[in-house]
Amino acid sequence: MREPAGRAEARTVTVTGIGTAEAAPDLLTLSMGVECRRDSAGDAYAAAGEASSAVTASLRSGGVENRDIRTSGLNVRADVVWQEGRGQQVTGYVASCMLSVRLRDLAAGSGVMAAAVEAGGNDVRLDGVQLGFADAAAVMALAREAAWADARAAASQLAALAGAELGEVASVRQQPVPSAPIPVGGMQRAFAADALTVEPGESGVSTSITVEWELRSRTGTPPVR
Repeated sequence: MREPAGRAEARTVTVTGIGTAEAAPDLLTLSMGVECRRDSAGDAYAAAGEASSAVTASLRSGGVENRDIRTSGLNVRADVVWQEGRGQQVTGYVASCMLSVRLRDLAAGSGVMAAAVEAGGNDVRLDGVQLGFADAAAVMALAREAAWADARAAASQLAALAGAELGEVASVRQQPVPSAPIPVGGMQRAFAADALTVEPGESGVSTSITVEWELRSRTGTPPVR
């Protein structure tokens, strides 16, 4: 709270409220990696391309649209080891890339994942699975309402302690609270084609709102000490 300093000015109270809303997720995001080791850079690059193509073909046959498949991090590097008396020696070449895949049909997600991993074989790994929302606007609106209620409750208490009551809102600022990913399992390199069950449950969206209220004097009520 700010007190008058040097000239008359309105007293205010500023409070940050945090709110969270939960709903059933409707989007499953996969992070898949392709990594191929071969004797030559060309062979490694070609093998990575074949594995990546096999994975994306499997995803498309499972109903995943082109807009929901993105390739990134394409890289070819030498695989080196240190040998006594000879220094670093190239033992082969590694080509790798990452695939980010969005699955909008959660009921079919387990089968689509398993088929994609099987299609890529031992050169493919599943780095992570995250549940979320295709459009989080409605859930975020509920989180804002919860954050506002939290801020107002705290501000009302502070105003009462100061022998005052809340007046007009002077300012409002929103700061989204980063939500931790909701991982599904600890899945690494290629595994059997048996589908892993993905239970969507509920995902949460959080936000914080900082609100500044003017304080109005409340006559006859001394501040609580």
